[in-house]
Amino acid sequence: MRFGMPWPGPDVAREAEQAGVGAFCAGEFVDHDAYLTVADIVANTEHALAGPAIAYAFARTPYAHATALRQLHAQAPGRLFLGLGSAAFRINRDWLGVPADRPVDRIAETVGAVRAWLHAENGEQVRYSGEFYSLDADVRAPVLGRLDIPVLLAAFNTRMAATAGRVADGVIGHGLFTAPWWNDVVRPSIERGREGAARPLEHGWIITAVDDAAPERAIADARRMIAFYLTVKTYDPYVARHGWEEPVARLRAAFRAGDTDEMAKAVTDEMVTAIAVCGTTADAKDALARRAGSLPRDVGYFAPPSFMVSRRRRAAYAQASLALIGAVPDPV
Repeated sequence: MRFGMPWPGPDVAREAEQAGVGAFCAGEFVDHDAYLTVADIVANTEHALAGPAIAYAFARTPYAHATALRQLHAQAPGRLFLGLGSAAFRINRDWLGVPADRPVDRIAETVGAVRAWLHAENGEQVRYSGEFYSLDADVRAPVLGRLDIPVLLAAFNTRMAATAGRVADGVIGHGLFTAPWWNDVVRPSIERGREGAARPLEHGWIITAVDDAAPERAIADARRMIAFYLTVKTYDPYVARHGWEEPVARLRAAFRAGDTDEMAKAVTDEMVTAIAVCGTTADAKDALARRAGSLPRDVGYFAPPSFMVSRRRRAAYAQASLALIGAVPDPV
């Protein structure tokens, strides 16, 4: 497994790449753009993979996704990947102002239309015909040429994972993923949808908070991050699969009341052990050895908690996670 991390900024990244970090990813939210962050990554790194993990699929047209990648490819050939996520219904409808229905079908077509632009050769029309997108572009300029950039889908539940197996090059796993969720749900779903001989790529986020001076605070931050993620009802099948309905009901009640401390307290030790890598450096190394089956096979992004955590502390967690390089076993 290649060790990666969400983009920590140029200062930490220089040390990280020298220490052996082989991939950086860019998230997306109201205060940061995925492709602008990837541009920062490729400008300040030399060899590491770089890409969105994830970009909101429906915030841009397939044309916009592809043109951003073409421009970035000129700076970082062979280093790019594209991670797309459907985003929550509310984000699509209320934030982006785009259709929010049928996200699985819509993102499958998005992948096809993005690839139509990425695979376009000079002198050929760019064509794609589907229910949601229709392309018939005659680009009379010598600016195209096929780019084989891997496209990954953020796939949590079974239908999206099967769609990733069918239309994409792999998946980006959520920070909540456990060994049972990878092995019993996500991987079998990918195989059911899979077309082609190549093994699907696996990238994934891993909630990581390491602080030898204040391990309890690191664990509390990890608990709070887990709690925040589990407020999303889309993950109810995951909650039921693990038998965590009662603590999740408590943390959601605390979230509605605005009580972040109670949210964290509702997250059990079992949940922390199954999901996060946190505490001291020794604790984190033990967790990695124990969790070989719950790590993505290709790239694992050791992601500092972000919910109610300052930028300064996130940077400290990112730097501390460098001590974990070499401690990650190959997943089974």
